[in-house]
Amino acid sequence: MKHIEGHRIHRANWLRAAVLGANDGIVSTASLIVGVAAANSTQSNIIMVGVAGLVAGAMSMAAGEYVSVSSQADAEQADLDKERRELAEQPEHEHAEMTSIYIERGLDEQLAAKVATQLMDHDALGAHARDELGIVEAFSARPLQAAITSAGSFVLGAGLPLLVALWVPLSAVIWAVSFSALLFLALLGALGASAGGAPVLKAAIRVCFWGALAMLLTALVGHWFA
Repeated sequence: MKHIEGHRIHRANWLRAAVLGANDGIVSTASLIVGVAAANSTQSNIIMVGVAGLVAGAMSMAAGEYVSVSSQADAEQADLDKERRELAEQPEHEHAEMTSIYIERGLDEQLAAKVATQLMDHDALGAHARDELGIVEAFSARPLQAAITSAGSFVLGAGLPLLVALWVPLSAVIWAVSFSALLFLALLGALGASAGGAPVLKAAIRVCFWGALAMLLTALVGHWFA
């Protein structure tokens, strides 16, 4: 029978990277703009700082995601290589190990041994990766996907407060960027929660709180240096 239930867990990797990148883009760029504007800077300087923050932030997100997820991928591969060697050298021990795992999950010993035999006959390494190591396809590390998703979403997020700063007069930059950034963050939180099947209001409030705090602190710093 074809599996037709709709689940969202397969979106976990790219959704996490996309939400993180867009959230960071909005918060960091809006905070930079607000902080520089609070220091009585010119509009051209504000835009320059915003663009510089967009470029630097996108590259930082890409590099950070790629390095961190590559480390996860390396660790996963090392464990898989070790498991592959153990399956070749100690198949009986590995079978007993799988049997004990299934017993702990509620099967009786006879059924657990039978399940372990059938799964290992079908795909021994895949069974051990999933049930012993906890490595599953939905959560497997994809460094390049994470880097591209984070950088792209950062650029999209950072571009929103930057466009607002371009369109409004200098006297209104602080308030316009702050309120629009909170609106963008609320929408982002709602969209991310909806895509992941989580409570929308809770996610929106959460991202707005941290965004507002970041902009407030950078505004205070800018005002201090004015």
